[in-house]
Amino acid sequence: MSWFTDFTNSSLGKKFIMALTGTMLMLFLIVHFIGNMMLYFGPAAFQIYVETLETVKPAVRVIEIVLALIFIFHIYNGIRLWWQNKKANPQKYAVSADSENSTVFSRSMAITGTVIFIFLGIHLSTFWFGFNFGVHPEGEYPFYTIVAEWFASPVYSLIYIVSMGFLGFHLNHAFQSAFQTFGLNHKKYTPLIKKLGTIYAVIMALGFASIPLYFLMGGK
Repeated sequence: MSWFTDFTNSSLGKKFIMALTGTMLMLFLIVHFIGNMMLYFGPAAFQIYVETLETVKPAVRVIEIVLALIFIFHIYNGIRLWWQNKKANPQKYAVSADSENSTVFSRSMAITGTVIFIFLGIHLSTFWFGFNFGVHPEGEYPFYTIVAEWFASPVYSLIYIVSMGFLGFHLNHAFQSAFQTFGLNHKKYTPLIKKLGTIYAVIMALGFASIPLYFLMGGK
């Protein structure tokens, strides 16, 4: 197993793990996004969606554990890469050449990743905890009511919307970076990959951010 340890500790190995775990998380975001869009079809549709997940709860629990492990590996390797780059470039210059060789999206990955991590903690303590362990509101559609009550708060909705902006920034570079790490970087296809990455990031950010706006504007 020494080859595996050597690979995971190498710069290439860390980037590969980041790309692999990042790709898995981006795929999960699509599934999560589709599920959240059920809110727009009304309380009954969202209630059916959540109750359907309840019927396969053991499988959902396994998926949640796998997702948690993927996220931990992603964060761990992100920190290792950040520290590696920091040690390789310990000096900070008044005028840096980084801006000429990178984008604002790539240079802000540590910041956007940190914001997303903090938001995830807030998100899990509200919706996930409320759905699984909280006291459900009385009524016909308790899960929909939980979402509506949280997004009725302008403060919480603002935190959610701003966090989605950071998520969009993070995804825009992550999408392109994953393709590059997997060796799918070609002058013929890279422009298309960058455009697809931007489209994906915009759809995810605006799509998720639209939900609190919908409820703040009186959506039912």
